[in-house]
Amino acid sequence: MLYAVMTQDVENSLPLRKTAREGHLARLQDLKAQGRLIMAGPFPAIDSNDPGEAGFTGSLIVAEFESLEEAQAWADTDPYVAAGVIARATVKPFKKVLP
Repeated sequence: MLYAVMTQDVENSLPLRKTAREGHLARLQDLKAQGRLIMAGPFPAIDSNDPGEAGFTGSLIVAEFESLEEAQAWADTDPYVAAGVIARATVKPFKKVLP
């Protein structure tokens, strides 16, 4: 089943994101290689594709997992969690309708 992982960053998270980004992206690449990643990306803090020093306010990942517990465990072990980037993460079942 698909699950949405929605995170909210701590204030001024950009320096922390930079320290953990490589590990975070590697995990997403693993999901992609397994054919389980539907989409992933951050929420810019300003209305721009390149927010620069304004940074990001969180992220959205939609991926396939065996269960809600597995999706939550995956989210809980993200390098952004260990680096202190994520203030809150919400994991919910997701039903893709379009496209």
